[in-house]
Amino acid sequence: MSKRDLAMFETGSGKGAVRGMTTVNVPSRRLLEQESFKKQQTAFCVLTLFVIAILLLLHTLFASLLGTPSRWVIALLGFSFFLKVVELIWLQGQTGGITEGTLRVETALSIAGLFLLAIILIFLTDRDDAPYFVLLAIPILQAAYHFGLVPTTITIAGATGVIFFWMHHYFQVHPPPLASEYLEAGMLSVIFSLMGFLVWFLVTQLKRQQARLSENMAKLEATREQLIVEEKLAAVGRLAGNIAHEIRNPVAMISSSLATASNPIVGPADREEMLQIAAKEAERLARLTSEFLNYARPSAPQRCPVFLGDLLSYTADVVKAHAESRSVAVALSLTEEVRIEADSAQVQGALLNLVLNGIEATSASGQVSLDASRSGPLVQINIMNSGAPIPDSDLPHIFEPFYSTKPNGTGLGLAIARRVAQAHGGDLWVSCNQEGRVVFSMTLSALLHEGKEKE
Repeated sequence: MSKRDLAMFETGSGKGAVRGMTTVNVPSRRLLEQESFKKQQTAFCVLTLFVIAILLLLHTLFASLLGTPSRWVIALLGFSFFLKVVELIWLQGQTGGITEGTLRVETALSIAGLFLLAIILIFLTDRDDAPYFVLLAIPILQAAYHFGLVPTTITIAGATGVIFFWMHHYFQVHPPPLASEYLEAGMLSVIFSLMGFLVWFLVTQLKRQQARLSENMAKLEATREQLIVEEKLAAVGRLAGNIAHEIRNPVAMISSSLATASNPIVGPADREEMLQIAAKEAERLARLTSEFLNYARPSAPQRCPVFLGDLLSYTADVVKAHAESRSVAVALSLTEEVRIEADSAQVQGALLNLVLNGIEATSASGQVSLDASRSGPLVQINIMNSGAPIPDSDLPHIFEPFYSTKPNGTGLGLAIARRVAQAHGGDLWVSCNQEGRVVFSMTLSALLHEGKEKE
């Protein structure tokens, strides 16, 4: 089983089970469109504020050409600036409750307000070359961005109508009419039309591309979820195959041994031997089942204050007889007394497994040593043996369940030990793999506060 299989089996990576699969927490397409609409309208508010400020500045600086702005013009520009600031603040305050309909109404009111502002300012200045026609460009851009072709056409027609209506009205009051002024009005209308239709076309194309992109992303996400489900099912299938393989061998041995023992022609000695084999295989099967259940359904750590030195000393004492039988020395080194909160039974079992593995990997006259030290919020325990290094082909797989290099190993000991370390906020890995120095390092979270440690 690969590391990816192991990760998927342990954590249920991906989207969960085949049914009830969760999806990535991404805003819906409608929410994204509303947020985009809001950002665009905010940009138009800033643009309008900038244009109003520039118009007031130009009218003031070039009073000799445009005439001194009246108090009504200044007051109207100031009031319009204030309203746009209020609108901008309102837009920024709408974090989640604003709807698309509200935004469209707000945009329509903004367009109507700008038309009204431009018309009043044009009449107040009473000039054929009034600079306030530029305000009509903003409603055209807003209509092209936010609405369809028909509203954009109506807005362009409205702006053109305002321009020519003012020319007609102005030359009725100030005859004679000038053809050059009508030509300038016509050119301005053409510019407005080209600008509006071009922006509408570009925005429409961008929206279509965005819709296609969203559709492709949705299909890609659905395909990704399906692949994750299929990969997880495949990982579970491989795990089930490994379990079946591990169980089949002792079951086959038990079956054949009992069949042989039940044969009348088998002598008492052979029958006794077959029954012993069946008993050993049954014990092995029970141990395998128990270890797999411990791995597949680990219990949550029952943490309580414990001295790490006591755990290490107890582990060294427990394995002492086994180590002596193999002529292996067990050494314990503690640089400081460390008190942690941990499930002593789980940590003890993980340490015992690591030390026993080290003893079995060490040749006669070798040594297995244990040491521990604290570094910040973590406690690191090192179990070193003086045996041969782990082969490079085995090293990437030693923490995978059912992967074992021992003839009678279940391949679950290291997987369970690593899970215990991770359940305690740490990890387990091979920190050194050299000839005569193979080190397994386990970290645990030291949850006790400094004050508790000194008690």
